[in-house]
Amino acid sequence: MRGTRSQGALTSGSSSAAPARDAPAARPTALVLVVGVSGSGKTTVAELLAERLGWPHRDADEFHSEANRAKMAAGQPLTDTDRGPWLDAIGVWMDREIAARQPAVVTCSALKRAYRDQLLGGRPGVRLVYLHGSRELIHSRLAARRGHFFPAGLLDSQFAELQEPEPDEHPLVVEIDQPPEAVVAAVLSLLRTETASGAAVHHVPPEETRMTAGPTGEQWQLRHGGQRAVVVQLGGALRHYEVDGRPLLDGFAADSPITGGRGQLLVPWPNRVGGGRYRFDGRDLQLPLTGPAKHNAIHGLLRWTPWRLLACGDDAVRVGTTLFPQPGYPFLLEVRTEYRLGPEGLEVVVSATNTGTTRAPYGVGQHPYLTVGTGLVDTALLTVPARYRLLTDDEGRPAGQEPVDGTAYDFRTARPIGDLQLDTAFTGLDRDYAGRAVVRLAHPSGLRGTDLWLGEGTRYVQVYTGDTLAEPERRRRGVAVEAMSCPADAFRSGTDLAVLEPGAGHVLRWGLSPWGSA
Repeated sequence: MRGTRSQGALTSGSSSAAPARDAPAARPTALVLVVGVSGSGKTTVAELLAERLGWPHRDADEFHSEANRAKMAAGQPLTDTDRGPWLDAIGVWMDREIAARQPAVVTCSALKRAYRDQLLGGRPGVRLVYLHGSRELIHSRLAARRGHFFPAGLLDSQFAELQEPEPDEHPLVVEIDQPPEAVVAAVLSLLRTETASGAAVHHVPPEETRMTAGPTGEQWQLRHGGQRAVVVQLGGALRHYEVDGRPLLDGFAADSPITGGRGQLLVPWPNRVGGGRYRFDGRDLQLPLTGPAKHNAIHGLLRWTPWRLLACGDDAVRVGTTLFPQPGYPFLLEVRTEYRLGPEGLEVVVSATNTGTTRAPYGVGQHPYLTVGTGLVDTALLTVPARYRLLTDDEGRPAGQEPVDGTAYDFRTARPIGDLQLDTAFTGLDRDYAGRAVVRLAHPSGLRGTDLWLGEGTRYVQVYTGDTLAEPERRRRGVAVEAMSCPADAFRSGTDLAVLEPGAGHVLRWGLSPWGSA
């Protein structure tokens, strides 16, 4: 299943259709629409953003009629009738930029959902940025502003009409209680994350992609040719992946809970943090001990959090959640994961952005179990292109590394797993011309199998044969191959730990490429 990457369109999680317009045949022109109440800093942020991007900028105030300006200057709020021609004029300008294939930044208060639908509908290249701030902060800014036709006294009318963007509008939300330069840095990081997959986002979801909710919440089904994958709401986990009816994952049923970390996203650290204790930027922090048997904090903080649907299509889905500050991790992150089926198989992109005001430690991994249908994994052929394995102590924490050469852990050439018990992290990954390291699990015949490739952001891979799973009947039924950005205990050791400055982001890419036939 080799070929070019799928470019099928995603659609946002809205159930209402926007008015259709003729779209250009080429990739949609990038327009950024910055929205928020008056005084949120739209103009300042948009000007800085346009400068950083090298794009032109227009302010929606420029499109107001003289009558509208006079009315607001007199302290009279605008009505929907007043705003109608104004929104039409902005839309005409946007269409002109799109027709000229000219990217640009435009601001508009766009307080109501209907206004935003009018500006976004049929314009798939437009990205919505919402500047969020408290009433008190914005009032203080308006009171200090001089020479602007919008008086501070009208702020109450703005908040009375404000309908904040909802998740199905796919907004990029940035807090304004920071300097404009930091706000712009956050916007740029979110925009990079948003476009990491190169997919357009539209506004009419195919409801057939959703399945009945079970103990893991809503189920979102993807299809491409003979491939089918299912992603669940709980933790944004990958539940199932098959090709031509043949399961490639030892996953879990729609009516079953998740056990053994199957398909789970591990954010903001993979594996474990010893004792749950670490020190960061002069602060001693204590995480909950979610692995009490060995005194560890295990697999991050988002495994049991419901994720929200951001966009979906026939062959792709994007889900996300907010990691709020909490005991042991007082940092604020926006996390998104996109699953996409294409000719090469399944591609997964996990992205995180620090939307807080202080820098944050960060690591990420994901925990699928591969199967080639052999019952037990003993006869399956494993290839791991790694030159080193990490040694661990009795509590599973790294205690050095050693070359795999000449050891039982050398899988650089395909060979049966046999009775070897693996719960082993590997590094020193050998990569191909595309920068990918490929872990292969093959059927004993050598005629078919699955390649799990490790791309951007992956520096380690954990391989686990499931010998210690709580359910004896699930042991050695699949091989967990976990893409990781850092090793276990990175919060304490600092080894390959990402430190995200405010507004900065991190991307982890991995995927599954089936090959051969039964």
